[in-house]
Amino acid sequence: MKFEFYKPEKTVTGPAYSPWFKLVATVLTALLAFYGLHIALSFPLMQYSFGVKALLLCAALMLGVSYYWFLRSTITVDATGITQTWMYNRHVEWRDVRSAKMIGIPYAGWLFPPRLIVRTGNAFMTFNGGSQAVLVEFAKISLAYQMKK
Repeated sequence: MKFEFYKPEKTVTGPAYSPWFKLVATVLTALLAFYGLHIALSFPLMQYSFGVKALLLCAALMLGVSYYWFLRSTITVDATGITQTWMYNRHVEWRDVRSAKMIGIPYAGWLFPPRLIVRTGNAFMTFNGGSQAVLVEFAKISLAYQMKK
């Protein structure tokens, strides 16, 4: 017998990050890219060792990959559980959820909307919500698990 405490009424899918967060990420990425280009043109990077060049290239690559996934990441709440896409997908099934709670950063809710913290046995998973529909579903999940106590 499988006991599943919560099942959503319907599947909800939306962006994992808010438009404000994406805008700030875009500005910071552009500033870091321009600063990196300025440094590359100001210093004779070709005279440095292979390790330094590889480190700078990997840092630029990681910046680009992170930015791409901030823009593309989605979250889905369905009958099987909660899934967030990113460089690696995070998924938790309803049968594994022990508790769920929404947390937010005071005075910065416009930039960082509340996140859903899900406890699964000994581990915690954090899910981001970037749309109103996803945040409403997070609130329902959090309320359901608070009433469970």
